[in-house]
Amino acid sequence: MDTRERPLAADYTANGGFKTPEKKVSVAGGQLDYMRWGVEETCQYLRVEGLGTWEDKFREAKITGVGLRYLGHAELEKMGIECLGVRLQIFHSLRKLWQVGMQSNKVFNDPIHGHVELHPLLIRIMDTPQFQRLRHIKQLGGTYFVFPGASHNRFEHSIGVGHLAGELVKALNKRQPELLISSRDILCVQIAGLCHDLGHGPFSHMFDGMFIPKARPGIKWKHEQASIHMFNYLVEDNDLKPVMEQHGLVLPEDLVFIKEQIAGPMDTSSSRRKKWPYKGRPEDKSFLYEIVANKRNGIDVDKWDYFARDCHHLGIQNNFDYRRFLMFARVIDVDGQKHICTRDKEVGNLYDMFYTRNCLHRRAYQHKVGNIIETMITEAFLKADQFIQIEGSRGKMFSLSKAIDDMEAYIKLTDHVFEQILHSSSPELAEAKQILQNIVCRRLYKCLGQTQADEPMTVTQETSKKWEADLAKSVPQWGVQEVQLQPEDFVVSVIVLDYGMKEKNPINKVRFYCKNDLTTAYVISKNQVSKLLPECFTEQLIRVCYKKRDPKSLEAAKKHFVQWCINMNFSKPQDGDIIAPELTPLKPSWSCKRQGEDSEGEGSKTINRAMLNGRKKAKVQLFKEAGQSKGPL
Repeated sequence: MDTRERPLAADYTANGGFKTPEKKVSVAGGQLDYMRWGVEETCQYLRVEGLGTWEDKFREAKITGVGLRYLGHAELEKMGIECLGVRLQIFHSLRKLWQVGMQSNKVFNDPIHGHVELHPLLIRIMDTPQFQRLRHIKQLGGTYFVFPGASHNRFEHSIGVGHLAGELVKALNKRQPELLISSRDILCVQIAGLCHDLGHGPFSHMFDGMFIPKARPGIKWKHEQASIHMFNYLVEDNDLKPVMEQHGLVLPEDLVFIKEQIAGPMDTSSSRRKKWPYKGRPEDKSFLYEIVANKRNGIDVDKWDYFARDCHHLGIQNNFDYRRFLMFARVIDVDGQKHICTRDKEVGNLYDMFYTRNCLHRRAYQHKVGNIIETMITEAFLKADQFIQIEGSRGKMFSLSKAIDDMEAYIKLTDHVFEQILHSSSPELAEAKQILQNIVCRRLYKCLGQTQADEPMTVTQETSKKWEADLAKSVPQWGVQEVQLQPEDFVVSVIVLDYGMKEKNPINKVRFYCKNDLTTAYVISKNQVSKLLPECFTEQLIRVCYKKRDPKSLEAAKKHFVQWCINMNFSKPQDGDIIAPELTPLKPSWSCKRQGEDSEGEGSKTINRAMLNGRKKAKVQLFKEAGQSKGPL
């Protein structure tokens, strides 16, 4: 609520402090929110300070709260205040504005960002059971079973995002005071960054990306939605509304703004019809919605933190430095809305940023062994789903998959459910327990390989089931089939690797400015940057695993997989020539040596030798079978 047309409701006392019996002056960031004062409130403050003689000068110059911070001796002299002593007295009184009500921030030593300072309200939010729950949810889920260093949790990531959100909005405020970013805005952005991952379930993205779609296929549920519900529960359960108001937030407006930054517009039905769908802040503050979760182009502080943090713990080099972006970020009007833009020379660094994202997915997040482990954990959770009961609100009991419907139950659901099943003596959990024991003892499913279709395909759960049945039926044309394979022993996973916006180039949504014109934003096309940049920005991988581990079944499954790739007209698996050399020559497009290529290298020679040996073995087998038959060939 705007306070510019209301009188200053604060009596300045002799001990140098303010008492505020009524909430008529907004306080944010532990300070009086003088940035929201109008001319009359500024003049009233002068009267309270005993400087009422000069209030007409301030009124004539139309000095508001925003202008107080930028007053200097030259400006006061132009207003007619020529006496040096009076000017010093005015400056002394003005300095009290950013000293009154100051509260000490707490400092955390973060391994990524160094010493991080957090506002007292953020500390109150962190010191709640809803936030502390994030200590027990691994940031990278099953990837920790592959990368020993990836033991970090959602807790420290959330602190990092809250810190970076404050750093970006403060940098914009310092660089462009005309944006009128209030301390309320800064605090709300920091809270949104801190709370954006409250809704994650056990093993992070495995829960909402793999388990819930299979356990409850009829619902569309994402962790962002749960973050909103958990944030509401956090505020109500810990009675934080009075504390938020004490720190200057205006409710419910600021609560809506915080939740919109996390999950987008609250009213999705009408948001498509409205030009400006958000309610927390007006359109002239549109850039604030691009800080925590940028729906426009994906450049946000959430990525900045997990790039740096995940690379640090995974032992992978991070090629993107968010500090450069902080230095060059500016807000510019683009088609009637204000957007965060950056310098034209940074376009190459942004391509590097999205390439880093792709590399992290390829090397770590979608690691084949990590995905197999998450597939096994998901199967264990599905088998245990109905037998794990979690108490929620009013004593009602919820299963593993239905705990998302009640935040009092969901708060009890963390990675510890893994150990709960693993150490259970319940006969109902025996199957799930055995799967988890196999993970602990490293008796994992085997990856048969991965392939690609010529064009991206829409793959549903029904499609995957059909493909698993087809894999069992894809008997190779060569050799003797010694084992019978079952569809339930195959697992087909579809993995999409992109730059964050599916098939689109996210840089096309970024606006740039040049040093000679800081107010005009424009697009930089890909061909203006480099000819070495990708032509395609999305890739779909089809990965197949097999559950049984005995050598005969596994060997047969590998050959079924290669034959299935031939039947489906998919690309040749990377080691297809080794797995089934007698099959791969049957498909001409799979030939390693193509017309117009240079002479074969050592790798090609090795593969061709394997293919030749395979042909020889196939011929020997063929003649053996012919010799055992009754008639001639």
